[in-house]
Amino acid sequence: MDIQLAWLCLIFPFIGVLVTPFLARISTSVMNFGAVFFSFLAAVCALMLFPLLFSAEALPLESQLVWLHTPITVSFGVLVDPLSIIVANVVAVISFFIMVYCVGYMKGDPGIMRFWMLMNAFIGSMLLLVLANNLIIIFIGWKLVGLCSYGLIGFYYRDEKKYWIGGPEPYSFDTPSACGVKAFIVTSVGDMLMLGGILIMYFYAGTFNVLELYQTAPEWIPEMAATPGMIILVSILLIAGPVGKSAQFPLHEWLPEAMSGPGPVSALIHAATMVKSGVFLIARFIPIFYYGYWTAGVDEAMYFFLIVAWIGAITAFLAASQGLVALELKKILAYSTVSQIGYMMLALGVAGFSQDLLVKGYAAGTFHLMSHAMFKACLFLCAGTVIHAAHSIYINDMGALRKFLPYTWLFMGLATLSLIGVPPLPGFWSKEAVLLATLESQHIVLFLIVLVSVIFTAFYSTRYFGMMFHGKQSRHIKQELKKPHNHVHEGYFPQTFACGVLAAGIVIFGLMGMRVEYALYGLFETQLVQDLAHSTVLSVPSFDKTLIMVLSIGSVLIGVIPAYMFYIARKWDADAVYENSRVVQLVHAFLWNRWYINAFYNWLFVKGVMGAARAVAEKVEIAVDTAINRLTPSGVFGLSGISVWFDRKGIDGFLDGMAYHVQNSAGGTLSRLQNGRIQDYLALAVIIALLVCGIIWLS
Repeated sequence: MDIQLAWLCLIFPFIGVLVTPFLARISTSVMNFGAVFFSFLAAVCALMLFPLLFSAEALPLESQLVWLHTPITVSFGVLVDPLSIIVANVVAVISFFIMVYCVGYMKGDPGIMRFWMLMNAFIGSMLLLVLANNLIIIFIGWKLVGLCSYGLIGFYYRDEKKYWIGGPEPYSFDTPSACGVKAFIVTSVGDMLMLGGILIMYFYAGTFNVLELYQTAPEWIPEMAATPGMIILVSILLIAGPVGKSAQFPLHEWLPEAMSGPGPVSALIHAATMVKSGVFLIARFIPIFYYGYWTAGVDEAMYFFLIVAWIGAITAFLAASQGLVALELKKILAYSTVSQIGYMMLALGVAGFSQDLLVKGYAAGTFHLMSHAMFKACLFLCAGTVIHAAHSIYINDMGALRKFLPYTWLFMGLATLSLIGVPPLPGFWSKEAVLLATLESQHIVLFLIVLVSVIFTAFYSTRYFGMMFHGKQSRHIKQELKKPHNHVHEGYFPQTFACGVLAAGIVIFGLMGMRVEYALYGLFETQLVQDLAHSTVLSVPSFDKTLIMVLSIGSVLIGVIPAYMFYIARKWDADAVYENSRVVQLVHAFLWNRWYINAFYNWLFVKGVMGAARAVAEKVEIAVDTAINRLTPSGVFGLSGISVWFDRKGIDGFLDGMAYHVQNSAGGTLSRLQNGRIQDYLALAVIIALLVCGIIWLS
C-alpha cells in the first residue's frame, strides 16, 4: 500500500494536466477546482507516506517496472526512503497551498488553462524526480522540471511592457520570453554535464538503480579509482547539474531573471520544486562518495565534498551581498533563495569532511531545506499580493503599506523573521544546525564566510520589510490612492488563506524545531550508518551549541540594528550616507551590477559567440566568393548570380515544394497537432507517457 501511495503521489498531478482542458469546457470555476484538487490528492498521498519515518527500519521500499532488459536494463520505479519521503512532502504540500493561492492571484487571466497545466506538470515532474529509483528516470524528471520552468518563467511570452523586469529607468529591462530562454539554456549546460557523469558511472557500476549503486560501491568505486582523475571528473560532472538547477555559482545568474513569471510561479520554483532538486540530488550522491573516501580509501572522492562545500559558501556570500542593494522585491527574494541554497550545499559538503559529520551535515542540509521551503513560499506569495496591491515591483515605490495590508504584513513579517534566523522560528534552528556542522568541520574560513552571509541576510531582510510596510508613503502609492476605483488592499480570500496557513505552519514548525532536528539525526543515522553499512564515528559534538547560538544571534543583531535605524525607525538617512561616501557609491555600483558576473557572461557567451559567428560567416563567404569566381567565367554568373540561384531555386525551391506536398497530403492532420499551443503538446506527452506505463504495467 505504501508503494502504491508513492505511485499515486507522482501520477495525480499528471492526471491533472490531462483533465484540465476537458474541465475548461465546463467552466473556469470547475477547471480551477480540478487543477487544485489533483495537487491536493498528491499532497494527501505524500502525507500518508510520512508515518513511515517513525518506522525507519522498514525503509527503504522499492517498486519497479522493467522497461529495457537488453543490452541495457532500464527500469521505471519508485524508491521510498527517508530522503524521498521528506522532500516529496515538501514538494506536494507546499505546492498545494501555492495552487490554492493561484485561484485568487490568476483570476481573470486569459492563459489560465495553460497555467494550470504547466503548474501540475511542474509538480508532477518534481515528484517523479524525487521518488524515482534510478538515475535515468531521475534525469527525465529533471529535464521535465526544466521544460516546465521554461514555460512558466516565460508565461507572459507576448512580452507586454507591464511584465518586464529589471530597471528602473535608466537601467535595462528583461522580457519574460528572454528570461525563460536564459533559464532553460543555463540550466541545460549543467544538465548535459551531469548526464555525462551519470553515463560514466554506469560504465563502471553497470546499473542506474540508486540502491544498487550504494550496495555495489565496494566493487565499482575501486575500479573507477584505478584510472587517475576519473573520480574527480565524475564528481565535477555530477555536481554541474545541481549547480545549474539550484542556481549556484558559477551558474547562478539565471535565477534573478526567473522572476518574470507570475508570483506563484516564483514561489513554486524557489520554495518547493526546481531549486530544491539540486540539493536533493547532491544528498542522493553523498553515500557513494562518502563510502569512496572513508571506507574504500579513495582520496579523490574527497573532492566531491570540497567542491560542494566551497560552492555553497561562495554562493551564500555572493548572493546575500547582491540582495543588499536590489530594489525589485522578487529579485531580493531570489538572491535570498540563491544564498539559502548555498547554506544547504555547504552543510551537505561538510558532511564528508569527517566521519562524525556525515549525519550532522546531512541532517542540517535537509532540515534547512524543509524550513526554507515553508518561509520562502510564504514570502513569495505575500510578495505577489503586495505587488498586485501597489502596482509596482520596486520596494522604493512602496512604504507605509502596513495599514492597507495588515494580514500580509503579519504573515510576511513572520516569514522574514524566519529568514533572518530569529528564535524560535524554524529558520533559526536550521541555520544554527548548518553553522554547527560547518564549525565542527574545522574549516574556519568556510564558517566565517557563512557567518558574514548571516549578517547580510539580516540587513537586506530588514531593509525590504521596512521599505515596504513602514516609513512614509512613496509618491507612487499616493498617486495610486488618488486614482478612481483604485485602492491598495489585501488580495482575494484564497491568497490570504494560503499565506495565513503557511505563516501558522512556520510558527508551529519553529516551536518543534529542536525536536525535528534531533529526529532527523536519528532518522539519518539509521539510513546512512546502519542500512548502508557506512563506517562512521558518532561522537559528542566538539563545540557547544550555546556558542553557535550566541554567534548566530550576534550576527543577526549586527545586520538588523543598522537596517532598523535606516529603514524602519528612519533615524539614519541612507541617502545621505550614499551621497557623502565615495566608497559606499563604488561598493553599491559593484553590487548593483551583480559583481559584473552577468555582464561578463553576456559579453563572453552572447556577444562573443555572436561576434565569432559573424566573423566565421564573413570568412566563409569570402572564401566561397573567391572559389566560385575562379571556377566561373566573369560576368556569366558570378558569385551573386550563383548564390542567388542556389538559394532561391535550390534550397527555397526544394523546401517550398516539399512543404507544398506535405501540406496537401498530411497538412490537415498535422495542423491539428502542430498548433503552437504548449498545453496541447504537454497533454500529448503526458498521454503517451501514461500509455507506455500502462502497457508496461499490464505486460
